[in-house]
Amino acid sequence: MAAHVSAVVFRTVIMYVMVFAVMRIMGKREIGQLSIFDLVISIMIAEIAVFALEDQNRPLYEGWVPMLTLLLIQIGIAVLSLRFRKIRLWFDGKPSVIIRNGDINEKEMKKQRYNLDDLLMQLRSQNIDNIADVEFAVLETSGQLSVLPKDKSSDNASGDKNKMNKKREAALSSLVFKVKYEALPLPLILDGKVDDDNLKQMGKTRFWLKNQIQSKGVYDFKDVFFCSIDHKGRLYVNLKDKK
Repeated sequence: MAAHVSAVVFRTVIMYVMVFAVMRIMGKREIGQLSIFDLVISIMIAEIAVFALEDQNRPLYEGWVPMLTLLLIQIGIAVLSLRFRKIRLWFDGKPSVIIRNGDINEKEMKKQRYNLDDLLMQLRSQNIDNIADVEFAVLETSGQLSVLPKDKSSDNASGDKNKMNKKREAALSSLVFKVKYEALPLPLILDGKVDDDNLKQMGKTRFWLKNQIQSKGVYDFKDVFFCSIDHKGRLYVNLKDKK
């Protein structure tokens, strides 16, 4: 009996160390930020550990080998995702705009099987009670809702709604760029590669983008690790690390 208990304890400790090591190698991500791919891998690793612990007659290597195989798959996909954006989008998906300018995108909600109760719950968790107060709400690939509230500073300055709308239109028209959103912020360059689809949505060209990065002292797209534009038309440029 004592020998059996010792064997169980030993196998439990070994599997704990193995699972901990595998999850640690997979990288640091919060549970709520796991992609579907990462979640599937995590569930499978947990199931393999349970099977190895339940059957005391099964050799431990029959649990280790599948775990290491899953780990190699996860690392391989992660490396490919860093190099190729299409693979990253295939596995992780794209963010979805649920609210734009205070209007709910019902078609996108149906596509994502995302209901109003979920939307209102996530808005309340960010202290927003009224959908009309939301400028943009984006459902991230992790299932988290990113919310950009409307600017209410003009409401306090004037009680005239028409005047407020005029001020808002004037502010928008003064922006250098008119951005059509698919995500917040809108990526323009990722790891040296220009996102032509996003440029097309903005009605801009590579020539325009080239001029914008040159104004910041960057002369080649390949030197840019990440470039995006926010809802105010501000360009963000992050250069690659030079080895």
